[in-house]
Amino acid sequence: MFGRSRTTETEADEARDAHAEREGAKNRPTPKRRDQEAARRRPLVVTDRKEAKRVDKEQRREQMARRRRGMETGEEKFLPTRDRGPQRRFIRDYVDARRNLGEYLLPAMLIVLAVSIVTDPTIRAIGQLLTWLLVLVVVVDTAFMWRACKKALVAKFGADGVQKGSWGYAAMRVFQMRRQRLPKPQVERGQYPS
Repeated sequence: MFGRSRTTETEADEARDAHAEREGAKNRPTPKRRDQEAARRRPLVVTDRKEAKRVDKEQRREQMARRRRGMETGEEKFLPTRDRGPQRRFIRDYVDARRNLGEYLLPAMLIVLAVSIVTDPTIRAIGQLLTWLLVLVVVVDTAFMWRACKKALVAKFGADGVQKGSWGYAAMRVFQMRRQRLPKPQVERGQYPS
């Protein structure tokens, strides 16, 4: 009689409907702490080890795939330290835009290896001479590439801006076949960076 009157569920629903949803507001009751803790609770020792191992393996596989995709597309946070930074990106783009003779060195060496199996000494000698000639041509081509790349680097980043080790980075990228390069080439041939 003197106590608080209890509302029925229909009255509570009507009261809830009476409150219009506001923009930027939560528009729902705050969950109880014990309910939230119960939802997050997990056993310290997993009872089903096979299931836990499967879930862990799946998570690792997914994480590695995400990292691999990020590295292929050239996302900074997924790149190793040697590939990070605007200068390294510039060098990669410059090398990828150019048709380099170093890309063809590995397939040419496979042909030379096949020729070296031949027992005729004159054919072997010609194969060795062609090998050394090809290596010399590739080194000269790489030197010309670096000269032009360094000139473009100095024009963009300043004379003091060329990082140490940039020559080796560019040369290693030149000697890889275009399809095998990581991060994957982001520019087409002839599309030099500015």
